[in-house]
Amino acid sequence: MNRYPGAMTHSGNPFGQVLVALITPMTADGEVDWPATEKHIDDVITAGADGIVVTGTTGETSTLTDPEKLRLVEVGKSVSAGRAKIITGGGSNETAHAIELYKASEKAGADGIMIVTPYYNKPTQAGILTHFRLVADATDLPVILYDIPGRTGVPIKYETILRLAKHPNILAIKDAKGDFSEVSRVLNQTDLMYFSGDDANVLPHLSIGASGLIGVTANITATPYRTIVDAVNAGDLASATAAHKSLEPLVRAVMTHVPGTVAAKYILHGLGRIGSPRVRLPLVGPEEWEAAVIEDELALVKDVAGADFSNFRPDRNAAAGGALPKVHGTTR
Repeated sequence: MNRYPGAMTHSGNPFGQVLVALITPMTADGEVDWPATEKHIDDVITAGADGIVVTGTTGETSTLTDPEKLRLVEVGKSVSAGRAKIITGGGSNETAHAIELYKASEKAGADGIMIVTPYYNKPTQAGILTHFRLVADATDLPVILYDIPGRTGVPIKYETILRLAKHPNILAIKDAKGDFSEVSRVLNQTDLMYFSGDDANVLPHLSIGASGLIGVTANITATPYRTIVDAVNAGDLASATAAHKSLEPLVRAVMTHVPGTVAAKYILHGLGRIGSPRVRLPLVGPEEWEAAVIEDELALVKDVAGADFSNFRPDRNAAAGGALPKVHGTTR
C-alpha cells in the first residue's frame, strides 16, 4: 500500500550524472561575489557538469543566510538555462527550518533537493527517518539523501535507508561512508540511485552501479569526471581508469590537507578564476605549510583536461584567515 497517496513520482534520473558541489565565491570581506558565482556556474557547466549542487557543504551552507541560499538557486537556474539541473543542498538540523527552506527552494526554481542527516543533535534512527520523511513530504521535488557521518556524527543505517527508499520522492543517496558492500546491498534491495560523495572513490562507486558523482574537485575541472562517467556508460573501463589515475594528485590536493572548500577556493584563485579565495569563519585559508603541501601536490598534476597549472599563481596572503560576514547565517 502506498503510504503517500497523491505524491509526485519521478522516472529516470532527474539530477544528472556529473554534479559539482559548488563553492560559493566571496569577496575579500566575505560577502557573496555574485558576478563570480555566475561565471563559475557557467564555467563548470561548460566543462561538462550536468548538475550543480548549490548551498551544500562545499558551498559553506552553515554560514549562508536563507536569502543567500535562495538567491543561489535563482542564479543557478538563470545561468544554467536548462543546461544543468540545480539541486539545493544543506538543510538544517531543525526539521521545521529544513521544511520551510526546501519549500522556498522549490518556489525559487530548484530541480531537486539534497537533505543532509541532522547533525549535532545525534538523533536516533527513528528521528532520522522522521526528519527525512517530513522534509520529503513537504515538497514535490526529487530528493537525494546525504549520508556523511564524519560530519553529522550519525550514519543513515542500512535498515533506515531501506525504509526511506519507499518514499516516492526519495530517489537517491549521496554516499560519503565508503562502505562499498552496503552500496551493493542497497542497490540490490532498492531502486535508489547512488551518487559518489567522495572524490577519490568516484570510479569505484560507478563500477558497482552508482549513477554519478557529487564532487568538490569538479569545481577545478569537471571535464575528467565527464570522461569517466561517459566511459563507464559505454563500458570502456580502460578510458575511465586512465582518467581516474590522472586525477589522483589533483583530488589529493583538494581533499586531504584542508577542508575541500578551502583548497578549491585557494586553487581557483591561483588560477585566476575567482577574485578572492576568502571563506567565512570558522573556516580559514590554508596556513603556510598547508599551502605548500597543496602546491606540491598540484606540481604532480599532468595531462588533466581543464587543469592547466602552468600559470598558477597562488596567493597565501589573500587566502589567510577567514571573514565575518555582515549578516550571520540562519542554519541552526
